[in-house]
Amino acid sequence: MSELQTQGTAVHRRACHLCEAICGLVIETRGAEIVSIRGDEQDPFSRGHICPKALGLKDIHEDPDRLRKPVKKVDGQWVETSWEDAIETACEGLFQVQKTHGSQAIGVYQGNPNVHNWGLMTHAANFLGLIKTKNRFSATSVDQLPLQLMGYWMYGHQLLIPIPDIDHTDYFLMLGANPIASNGSLMTVPDVAKRIKALQARGGKLIVIDPRRTETADVADHHHFIQPGTDAAFLFALINTIVEAKATRLGRLEEFTQGLQEALDSIAGITAEVASKVCGISADQIRAIALDFARAEKAVCYGRMGTCTQRHGTLCQWAMQLLNLITGNLDSVGGALVTQPAVDLLNAPGNKPGSYGRWASRVGQKSEVLGEFPSSLMAEEILTEGEGKIQAMVTVAGNPVLSTPNGQKLDQALESLKFMVSIDLYINETSRHADVILPTSGPLEHDHYDLIFNIFGVRNQAKYSAATMPRQEGLLHDWELFNKLAACYSAKLGTAPKPSFPPQMVLDMGLQMGPYGAQSTVGLSLEKLKAHPEGIDLGPLKPSFPARLMNESKIIQAAPEVVVTAAKAYVAELLQAVPPMPSPTLSLIGRRHVRSNNSWMHNSLRLVKGKNRCTLWIHPADAQALGLKEGDSAQVQSRVGRLTVPVEVTDGIMPGVVSLPHGWGHARAGVKQRVAVEHAGVSANDLTDDLYVDVVSGNAAVNGVSVTVSKG
Repeated sequence: MSELQTQGTAVHRRACHLCEAICGLVIETRGAEIVSIRGDEQDPFSRGHICPKALGLKDIHEDPDRLRKPVKKVDGQWVETSWEDAIETACEGLFQVQKTHGSQAIGVYQGNPNVHNWGLMTHAANFLGLIKTKNRFSATSVDQLPLQLMGYWMYGHQLLIPIPDIDHTDYFLMLGANPIASNGSLMTVPDVAKRIKALQARGGKLIVIDPRRTETADVADHHHFIQPGTDAAFLFALINTIVEAKATRLGRLEEFTQGLQEALDSIAGITAEVASKVCGISADQIRAIALDFARAEKAVCYGRMGTCTQRHGTLCQWAMQLLNLITGNLDSVGGALVTQPAVDLLNAPGNKPGSYGRWASRVGQKSEVLGEFPSSLMAEEILTEGEGKIQAMVTVAGNPVLSTPNGQKLDQALESLKFMVSIDLYINETSRHADVILPTSGPLEHDHYDLIFNIFGVRNQAKYSAATMPRQEGLLHDWELFNKLAACYSAKLGTAPKPSFPPQMVLDMGLQMGPYGAQSTVGLSLEKLKAHPEGIDLGPLKPSFPARLMNESKIIQAAPEVVVTAAKAYVAELLQAVPPMPSPTLSLIGRRHVRSNNSWMHNSLRLVKGKNRCTLWIHPADAQALGLKEGDSAQVQSRVGRLTVPVEVTDGIMPGVVSLPHGWGHARAGVKQRVAVEHAGVSANDLTDDLYVDVVSGNAAVNGVSVTVSKG
């Protein structure tokens, strides 16, 4: 477990898996005490970088509010119980619902910690697969669903997503992303601030497009405000400007690209002037950005949360892929490249490349996307009577009451269930509705290998993290719990559980069979990773198309039919648009802070203390018009809810736009997280609208929500 032990002190190396950056840590312990946590300068990927969230690992480990035994409700009160009783209670409750109402009467929601805990990645399906419900939901559809969908449609796999080659690019065009606060998102990029400085030191430029002057915009060469929800129009104009200037250059990609002319025809007519009317960036600036991008030797366009979680999120992601493609920057050094991870999940047995529209939701007839329904449909599927109504839920490491649209409605829906099981470390805003909660070992008590975020790394690398602290007595690891649940539920179904191997065995096989494994000069194995706890660098990203394409044809599909249809409809809408009239409504967007990790790190005092960060950002002109000043309380109202929140007046946000951070709002009855409740704030998702979604994927459009603001 320890790399070094001297005078009762042990030093451990591991990756922080609280966010996508997977930074290397050095953790010093003395017995059961965590003495210090610092960045690991020997980690070849993160190079000593660390953010405040990593220190929160100590707080999770020591948190007295964290569940260390399973609990169940008895007469409305939480009571600790044995693992045998808890697992039996969970499985029997679900089984009775399934037997009486059918498999579709059970819903499953998986939160984003599922992809940060490798035991859940390797073993959750052992149990959840037995339920055989189509009512599957996850945090994917309040985040990156449009980008995964484009990976599936254009390149053949939902995880085959080109990553900005930030270490070699000359011109980085970034939309709706703030990696200095988030440490990267679907771009695993630790130490991003130094990488941006290096880009600029070699003469490159960073251009940020965002309705807010973010921490990343502060260090950019240029920042342009953009009206929320209009990024697709801006991108269409960039593409058309480049085409009109005859500045396209596909290069070698031309021979294995299909449908490009159809794609370009579908967006024709959106000039810089047309886009400017809706997005708020001048036509001259749009043309200048387009031509600078096209003329740069190595350029890349990248967009994240702000471009995914809006009404035209899928069109945004498609347009960015097209922009990189037509300028010769797709699958090119300094442009956008796909990784070659040490454990290649894309080629793993049973891994599913993706799907769309295989079935439809019961109430709204919305398409299945990548094997799930959008999370914004959960509440209506629980509350609407009729055959197939969800009567029971399983939530796994997720808090959808705070993290999905119209949280108040979902809160009411969960309260109405016949039965609910939560697998979680805490009694939080969602799990408080459960009949039984099953906790697992803490993040420092189990080993880890990042199966997902290495797929999105700006370099290829591999790192195995041994457990830092002994597992507390009586706790199960994620994978052990799911094996026990699978065994119990299989017995009730009268079947045998599938054979299951420990995660370490799965990892070792994956490493040895992978591109750097037994048949390569690297000879990667679990044993070799254990001998290098600082991690092993596997080199920069390299061009790999068409070999790496995952569709049978090995051809880039530039014009997915569903996307082209949506693009034509949006173009018609833009061409008919008239200049906006003054309106009493404002446009709501979210924001991220480096000390927040969604809703699940707010029980750490070191991360929430200090100045209140749950405030409404508003531009001085809007504040003056509404009679608001710094520190006032404002009432913010949308179609679905109303909140009272302190005002923060700043020119860091564009006029007509207001911003609330995501993940707050902990002051609900029954929440057993003392620090979080004391620093509760309000939930932006009590304002976001479950009917306001991306028109193609159904992904939640939590940015660009129409609200009114008044003095509270």
